Amino acid sequence: MRCLALPFLAMSLVTVGCGGADSQEPSELLGTQRASLTETDVDVAPECQGIIDFVNAASFQTLDAYLPSDVASNLVEYRAVSPFATLADVSSVPLVGAARLEQIEGGARSEGYIGSSCVGIIDELAVSADDAARMVSLVNTVSSTELHDILPYAWNGATNLLNQRPFATVESIAATSGISSVSLRNIRNAATLSDPLEDLIAAVNALPQPDFGANMARHFDRYDLTTGSHYYSLHGLECFGIDPDSLPNGASIRANLADAAEVRAEVESTVDYANRSNQLPASVVSQGLANLDERIAGRSFKGCYFSYSNDPWSGNNVAFFVDTVSGFSVLTETYWSE
Repeated sequence: MRCLALPFLAMSLVTVGCGGADSQEPSELLGTQRASLTETDVDVAPECQGIIDFVNAASFQTLDAYLPSDVASNLVEYRAVSPFATLADVSSVPLVGAARLEQIEGGARSEGYIGSSCVGIIDELAVSADDAARMVSLVNTVSSTELHDILPYAWNGATNLLNQRPFATVESIAATSGISSVSLRNIRNAATLSDPLEDLIAAVNALPQPDFGANMARHFDRYDLTTGSHYYSLHGLECFGIDPDSLPNGASIRANLADAAEVRAEVESTVDYANRSNQLPASVVSQGLANLDERIAGRSFKGCYFSYSNDPWSGNNVAFFVDTVSGFSVLTETYWSE
């Protein structure tokens, strides 16, 4: 995870089972079990692909060495109809639950299909060592507000993570009370799926912009941003989807949430403002904006627009957006000074 502080904001930001009925034939189940997954649904890191390769390629005799014979037989029968592509596929096979997945992972490791770059299967995710490290970093450094946004339906779980951090391993995160497999996947997505956008943000923030320019962030504390007490002058605070009780007096509330087009327009205009001299590599811009589009397509966002100044000789315009379901967030700021 790449966490960026905002140097121009005068505040402190936190940077940072069993399958179907045995009477059903494999072919009857494939229509639902092999549905294509989006990037946010992917349950096998590339470094752990060997787990899937193992169940697809190992002989019955090899599988039988690590699994009960009836489970090995079911795996062979199902892969004959269609090769496994995901852990969800494997889990849909009768008699394959969490304990069997653990045995499958052990077999894949013993047979050399996976190595140390794959941490293993944790709560229905096959996690790489890199992803695990970034998940731990996110949980240990993210603000309370952002973590609760990332886990909107696991409020107690998010609170438990905050109370028990720092964590050393992703396994200990998964074992925290209130953290389900869905929660763990949300944490993985927040920590790992916006690298090109974060590269663009870092490039924008690194541009020399002494008198007027732009600044951006992926991880920030939206509550701190709207309290108002940090500023010499805060005005024009307009929010949407934010609890009015958490906003200072005088804030206006817009009825409609932001959509992908509004978020894209704000980010793109900020990048253009910063890149007025065309200093940014075109590939960084295009890849960052494409990654943004992937993250926001079809989504709805809460957030705010406001302006502030730290003295009479400067001004800043800020906007931030937070996905109402996944907690994916992005902040833009443009500024000038005399």
